[in-house]
Amino acid sequence: MRKNKLIFIRLKYVKLSYYYLISYAAYLLIVPLLFIAAANLSTSHVQDVLQMCKYHLRYNVLTVISCACLTAVLATIYFTSRPRKVYLVDFSCYKPDPSLSCTRGAVVEKFSAILSEESAAITKKVLERSGLGDRTFVFSHKDFPPKRPFQCAREEAEMVICGAIDDLFAKSRVKSRDIGILVVNISAFNPTPSLSSMIVNRYKLREDVVSCNLGGMGCSAGLIAIDLAKRLLQVQPKTCALILSLECMTSNFYAGKDRTKLLPNCLFRMGGAAILLSNRFSDRRRSKYELIHTLRTHKGADDRAYKCVFQEEDEVGNLGVSLSKDLIAAAGQTLKENIKALGPFVLPVSEQFLFLATMLARKVFSMTIKSYVPDFKLAFEHFCIHSGGRGVLDELEKNLQLTQWHMEPSRMTLYRFGNTSSSSIWYSLAYAEAKGRIRKGIVSGK
Repeated sequence: MRKNKLIFIRLKYVKLSYYYLISYAAYLLIVPLLFIAAANLSTSHVQDVLQMCKYHLRYNVLTVISCACLTAVLATIYFTSRPRKVYLVDFSCYKPDPSLSCTRGAVVEKFSAILSEESAAITKKVLERSGLGDRTFVFSHKDFPPKRPFQCAREEAEMVICGAIDDLFAKSRVKSRDIGILVVNISAFNPTPSLSSMIVNRYKLREDVVSCNLGGMGCSAGLIAIDLAKRLLQVQPKTCALILSLECMTSNFYAGKDRTKLLPNCLFRMGGAAILLSNRFSDRRRSKYELIHTLRTHKGADDRAYKCVFQEEDEVGNLGVSLSKDLIAAAGQTLKENIKALGPFVLPVSEQFLFLATMLARKVFSMTIKSYVPDFKLAFEHFCIHSGGRGVLDELEKNLQLTQWHMEPSRMTLYRFGNTSSSSIWYSLAYAEAKGRIRKGIVSGK
């Protein structure tokens, strides 16, 4: 055992040495060249250098002017065509009132009054293994099932949205007239008028506000909304974008016997987040983060991925959302594709080289070697992973080779708030900030 441990430690230091060698190879080459150039200049007299410059300027005036004009034109094109910087000014996660807190036992008791004995037993078993704490937040637990589910769902959505926006506006000191873009994402509840229209009416936003309401896009819709807002900020100068990510399961409780449709009853809880983005240079200093890369890998063309989360009726007409067994496998495959696309943007050269070498060995030379999983800990300091459930977090921890320290924000989010769908990543980020993990400076995350 001791010998194996020593070998592991040595391999660790070999990999670190390789990383530093590849990452700083450019410096190792440039520094000697600079010393050589400095040594050559030190042997020349200052008058000789000035005389040489004067001679070249006298006989190459046209060349100098042409080069200066070309430089000015290229600089103008570069500065006018480059993407606008997008800043994340601040964000706010909705914290439900303590009166909405509900114990695991109370949830099982409420469900048992509606579900069959077999379905209630399955629900209890899933809750015990889900990773949720004993107390989570449920909007309608005092009056369950609600007599007017649609009205109850509307009230829940308005409570979450207004609570998050009011807190965000208070923290960021932004005014309603500053908002030029509004994006709302919610999957399971889409009333008419839309929730984005409700926000425009409630906060009296401008008449020219660009308003979007994303529905049916699942737990990934939060990052899709961020990407959409970022793209809109590229064409609308000097404005702010308000993004709302939430889910509302009150009107989507499943009361049937299909096991795959019982899982959302156990995992999903109330929650939401409001995020403020800006492309105004004046917001640079007060912003928490700068948005660098947004990347999405769409697997909708794959039938297995398309149907892994599917809303449908069961045999007796009860509407519910099925979470199939293929969900974890589809998520793993999507993760691999995302790594391939994301790697060149964020990974150090050393990791990119190893990944490319193993891919060429497998694809070109048909070698039977295991695919190299890049060490993303060399590129990111923090990971905000969707708290979809204990199984999802375990799988991602294994595939990305993360430590318990990296997974703590997501696991604690699941424990305290449950699966809040697209807003869960913001609860994880808020946890990391509250624990003092993120400090002012250059911070990267996923």
